Amino acid sequence: MELIRPEWPAPPWVRTISTTRDGGRSEGPFASLNLGDHVGDEPARVDENRARLLAQLGLSTEPYWLRQVHGRAIVRAGAASLNRDADGAVADTPGAACVVMTADCLPLLLCDAQGTRVAAVHAGWRGLAGGVVEAAVAALDIAPERLLVWLGPAIGPAAFAVGDEVRERFVAADARAAAAFRPGPRTGAGESPGSPWFADLFLLARQRLDRLGIERVYGGGDCTFSQPRRFFSYRRDGVTGRMASLIWLAPRDEDSARAQGANQA
Repeated sequence: MELIRPEWPAPPWVRTISTTRDGGRSEGPFASLNLGDHVGDEPARVDENRARLLAQLGLSTEPYWLRQVHGRAIVRAGAASLNRDADGAVADTPGAACVVMTADCLPLLLCDAQGTRVAAVHAGWRGLAGGVVEAAVAALDIAPERLLVWLGPAIGPAAFAVGDEVRERFVAADARAAAAFRPGPRTGAGESPGSPWFADLFLLARQRLDRLGIERVYGGGDCTFSQPRRFFSYRRDGVTGRMASLIWLAPRDEDSARAQGANQA
């Protein structure tokens, strides 16, 4: 199973992982580690893929799987509520794993420098424009200068074609967003008003984080669309699986405490 382990200066008890499409049992367009139970894959295979992931990560309880709706709702992982229609989760209890699924949209993992709270966010262009990042930061209730953010794999700026309405929505909110769009191929005379632009999700997210005063941002740049053997991509394939990005707090054992002390020295 190929897993991406974020390179960022989070405390050692903040555990993070982003999956690829390698290491599962699914077949066809879902091959092989599809973790989405809503994309048409056989439920038994999705269940086994999730079980394999839990075993690989050493998690004793199921991650807090969401029903993502491209909105801005944030929930608490491990909460008793059955309403999981949300695009982000926060947690401050060891073992409660926040998780989001993606296949081109941008996953963001967040924690504070002291390792007391974590969050996972699913951000496509609608979520970014709608304020899902701002909602997650508000739910964490941590000063911006104490926050760390990792940007996971998403569709890259050379592949993410969008219409004029997408660019206009971002630029209306922040003129700097214009830098995150470059013109796509134009058809010349008679072209439609919705001629595409290519959007940079990573830059749009960084701009949003910068507006919030968050400077410690890592990751970004892994394009799901251009790496078919490694990542699922909805824009590329239509019918496809989903990767997962997870973050949780592990118990602060002696080894973690020693490593934290070394980091602060």
